[in-house]
Amino acid sequence: MGLYFGHQSKQFDPRMTPYIFGKRSGIYIIDLEKTVEKLKEACQFIKALAAEGKKILFVGTKKQAREAVISAAKRCSMPYASCRWLGGTLTNWETIRSRIGRLEEIENLEKSGHFSLITKKEVSLLLKEKNRLLHNLEGIREMREYPDALLIIDIKREANAVREAKKLNIPIAAVVDTNSNPEEVDYPVPANDDGIKGINFLLEKFSESILEGLKERKIAAEAQGKKEKKEKEEKEEKAEKEEEKKEEKKEEKKEIPVVPRKKPKPRPRIRAKVREKEAKKEKKEI
Repeated sequence: MGLYFGHQSKQFDPRMTPYIFGKRSGIYIIDLEKTVEKLKEACQFIKALAAEGKKILFVGTKKQAREAVISAAKRCSMPYASCRWLGGTLTNWETIRSRIGRLEEIENLEKSGHFSLITKKEVSLLLKEKNRLLHNLEGIREMREYPDALLIIDIKREANAVREAKKLNIPIAAVVDTNSNPEEVDYPVPANDDGIKGINFLLEKFSESILEGLKERKIAAEAQGKKEKKEKEEKEEKAEKEEEKKEEKKEEKKEIPVVPRKKPKPRPRIRAKVREKEAKKEKKEI
């Protein structure tokens, strides 16, 4: 696989010394134990991002990495830059979005049949513009905002991408060879960045980590959905029970017979009593 082969000693960056095993025939040998250790750290980092639903931009424009970057990014539904890093892709994002809008506009004209209403020369110019935009922007056309991290193959070649990401405080995980500075990235993975097999292996590990993170996110979302559904059902049951209790109380009130209160007898008037007494006295006297 050749992950341990570095560059010649004349191209060596001294800041890579902690990751060097030795030197043979003027070529530095990378310590694979350090590679495994740093690869695990980088994989854990991107897995955690994927589990949170964040976007990771794959960057690899060199010939050896181009196809591997495209297949790995598409495998985990992430954006990628594989043909050319346009200056200002991150720092001048509004302009890049406008160019993506132009690409979509040309595609809509083609689908709507507008090309049949214009000259062949105009059609040719529009198709050339479309192909140029697709070549440069196809991998990032679905990216609606800044990525949450960059995953780079060969930070020396992709120096502009590193510079723009650092300016916007976007974390970087990258494959770093012996001719590069590992201090420029947050999660360096010391390894040969020129071998096709090595690049394929590393990108496969990165994409697997992202897929694991996405799977965890899906499981967590399903669990959350079940929990919310259960809570909703419990609330509905509680509300139903309360309504039933209210109805029972109403029925009990209806069933209790209402006994009418007896009206108090009217008290005889005092004058009537006096008259009766006087009448009795008169009878006795007679």
